[in-house]
Amino acid sequence: MKVFDAWRVTNLHRTLRTAPVLTSRVVRRVVLLAVAFGAVFALSACAEVTGGGIDVIDVSGPLDASALDFISESIEAGAEQGQELAVIQLNSRAVLDGAAFDRLEDLISMPPLPVAVWVGPAPAAVFGAAADLPHLASQSAMAPGTFEGHYAPRILGEGDSQSIELISASATGLPLQPTIRQYLQDLDGETFRTVDGDVTVSTLREQEGGITTKTPTFRKPGLVTRFFRLAVTPEATFFFLAIGLTIAIFEFYALGPGVAAGVAALSLILGGWGLVILPTNWWSAALMLSSFLFLVAAHQRGGIFALTLIGAGILQLSGMFLIDGGGQIDPRWWLVLPSVLGVLFFFLLAMPTVQRARLSTETIGRDTLIGKDGVALVDFEPDGLVEVGGARWRGTAHREAGIAAGDAVRVTGVDGLFLEVDRLVTDRET
Repeated sequence: MKVFDAWRVTNLHRTLRTAPVLTSRVVRRVVLLAVAFGAVFALSACAEVTGGGIDVIDVSGPLDASALDFISESIEAGAEQGQELAVIQLNSRAVLDGAAFDRLEDLISMPPLPVAVWVGPAPAAVFGAAADLPHLASQSAMAPGTFEGHYAPRILGEGDSQSIELISASATGLPLQPTIRQYLQDLDGETFRTVDGDVTVSTLREQEGGITTKTPTFRKPGLVTRFFRLAVTPEATFFFLAIGLTIAIFEFYALGPGVAAGVAALSLILGGWGLVILPTNWWSAALMLSSFLFLVAAHQRGGIFALTLIGAGILQLSGMFLIDGGGQIDPRWWLVLPSVLGVLFFFLLAMPTVQRARLSTETIGRDTLIGKDGVALVDFEPDGLVEVGGARWRGTAHREAGIAAGDAVRVTGVDGLFLEVDRLVTDRET
């Protein structure tokens, strides 16, 4: 007991002796963190109050409601922060939302701060209502090699399309500017109309080495907006739908741990979002579903190649007509084809291999199955599926064997990845 009491006294003494040191360390760290956070907030506040910079609002791809709202909100935020100029870097072949575009149109026509539009870099293009934006702003330019055209429909899905020849940047009457930085240099001293009257901007500043362009701040949509905008093109929507359905079927047959199901769910969410915001030909969506019926039937019957090719052909056809692009963002067959080839890879190679690995018994080799009895799961033509010892295998037999689904079979040999089987003759048949 005395030894224990002495140990407690000694330990208490050490604790009391080191306590001030530990306390001072904690206090220093807390103070340093507080100073760091204070510096960050101070710099942010200074940036917001000072303003006077240049915002470059970078948007490409079809303009859905989220993209249009992002441009409008960026212009309004730049005005609130006291920015001197906002430049919209544009590359869009379609506008998908009329109400959000009307808001942006009014904002560019009479903005709260100077706003310019630059179409680029090449080979950028502006189609439909997007082609109006460079002509609405006080100052606009296009990069050489860019185009405008396909003015109808203004909003994709609203009105008939018109086959209109594309107009090159040099024929639009707008200035040509190859890069955004060169355009910013040339905007120095230009006058813009705003809600508060005409404003002359200064995009250059003096440095030790001479005069240079003010460093612009590039504004891009947030992560959530960018995530859903992955599916705003016809080929992307088709890709996510095709891959999502394929992986969902793959998960069903492979009996995996659920990771593939999560990937399939994300893909189908993105593909479904594309169907919602893009003008969809629903007959083509139904055609797409029917193609998977052929692919699943071919796999279920032991990999009938003819059915697989029919399913792939229907899938390619559905991808080419899934979205009504109005001549602006029509699906291109050579961009649909890689998705179809990916689906074929899953059905012809990945699914049979993984299914066999999941459902077969690893401790039993194929040679040990010779002489065992099983049951045919499909009609043999002459290949099919058999179940032997509780596992599924690809089987092959002579055409004369006449094996149908449900027939009892016996394994007579092994041929590569296939089990050679014969139909068992029942006592009634003898």
